[in-house]
Amino acid sequence: MNDITNPADAVLLPSIETPTLTKAELSELLFERLGLNKRESKDMVEAFFDILHGALVQGQEVKLSGFGNFNIRRKAPRPGRNPRTGETIPINARNVVTFHASHKLKGLVQGDADAQDDAE
Repeated sequence: MNDITNPADAVLLPSIETPTLTKAELSELLFERLGLNKRESKDMVEAFFDILHGALVQGQEVKLSGFGNFNIRRKAPRPGRNPRTGETIPINARNVVTFHASHKLKGLVQGDADAQDDAE
């Protein structure tokens, strides 16, 4: 198990060079840390996101313990405005995905020691 002494290390991964974690980098981390081969790592990441997408498209809520919840929310139709012309235009009703971070994740991002202990 990782011995994390600095709370910031819990969030920042040392092998990532950019501030954005991509699916390719996630696959690489699975390869490095779990010993999966590169094809298995890529397939696992793709399968995870396919399942996540599929559940959300079907209108299901997705709960990832210790991470957060993805929900589908219905936005009502409303009047909008074209910023260039000032013309009023209708905005149709639509579904949107929302994400609510868990208390554990929020605590880790903030560097709270209590959340650090909960995550281990």
